[in-house]
This record gives sequence, structure tokens and C-alpha cells, in this order.
Amino acid sequence: MTMQLPVITLDNGRAGEIDLPETLFGATPRPDIMARVVHWQLAKRRAGTHKVKGMGEVSGTTKKPYRQKGTGNARQGSLRAPQFRTGGVVHGPVVRDHGYSLNKKVRRLGLISALSQKVAEGKLVVLDVASAGETGKTATVARQLKALGWRSALVVDASVEAGFGRAVGNLPHVRVLPTIGANVYDILNHDVLAVTRAGLEALKERLA
Repeated sequence: MTMQLPVITLDNGRAGEIDLPETLFGATPRPDIMARVVHWQLAKRRAGTHKVKGMGEVSGTTKKPYRQKGTGNARQGSLRAPQFRTGGVVHGPVVRDHGYSLNKKVRRLGLISALSQKVAEGKLVVLDVASAGETGKTATVARQLKALGWRSALVVDASVEAGFGRAVGNLPHVRVLPTIGANVYDILNHDVLAVTRAGLEALKERLA
């Protein structure tokens, strides 16, 4: 089973139609799966470089502050203990990797769900090509996107044209990604998903 979507140009002209497989673009969206994939993506992005010094790492003497008995005070073994002002931190954060593994089938289903949701909402647009033209100016691309009514858009292409990538890079709320980098978080985080003809073919190969 296939479904047809119109193909447009950046100047909002018609460039024919394209067939999309319903198994990839017409599936029932799974919010639970998409949430799992987004959580996995954000966990991988965390730096995990937060760090505090424990009792064995702070600077200080190893000498016992005072004798064990006879002073009337509580016994102490080190001035680097956490109860002292210059002591180490107890159970503080350490450098670590926040990422975890997620099954490939779950990641694939999450991407299919995100694509299908955009189709169901009428927010998936097929572009003939994504090019900044001869000028390669941001102003030109900005005018085209404004005419299309796109305030927040993710453009996916098989291989991003360098000029188009530079022009879009200066626009807020607009991002361009190669097909290999298309992901659930960025798709859901933008209002419009624009995919080129070449990008769709590459997506179908990736999800096959």
C-alpha cells in the first residue's frame, strides 16, 4: 500500500507527486515509543562532566585532629571529613556517562511513528530540492520560508548542500539535517518536517 503526497519547490510551485509506503509513513503513531526514544536521545546528549571532590580528594592533612579520648569532644579521625568546612562532599556527582542502550527495533519504530504523526497532522512536506540558489543568501531562503508559512521547520536531505546549510544556519527555529541524522527529537521539536525527494529515498532505505 502506498500513499501520494504533492511535491513542491521552495518557491511554492508544484513539482508533481510522490508515492510513500504506508508501512513507514502511515503507521499508527506510538507516543510511548516516541517518548522512550526522545528520553534515550537526551540522555546520550548529557555531558556528565559534573564533579565534586570526596573525602579522599580534598586538600588537607591526614593527621588526627586531636587525641581520641579525654577532650570531651566527639572523636574525629580527619579534618577532611564532610562535617568540617573544608571537608569532602558525601555522595556528590562524579563524571559518568548518562547514556544507555535502546533496541534498534524500538528506535526504528520511534522514527516511523514520528514520520507518520507528521503525515497525519499534514505537517510533512516533500520538497523537490533544497537549494539556496546561486546567491546562497540567508535573506533569500528566509523570504521563501516566510512565503511558505514555515516558522519552525526541519529540512531533511540525503546530503545537505553546503550553501543551503550555511543560509539556514543563520535562521532561528529552522534546521537542516542529512538523512542519516534524522531523529525523533528534532522531528517532534519542529512544526514542519520538509523532506526532499532524495531524502525520502534515503529514509526508505534506512528504514527498510
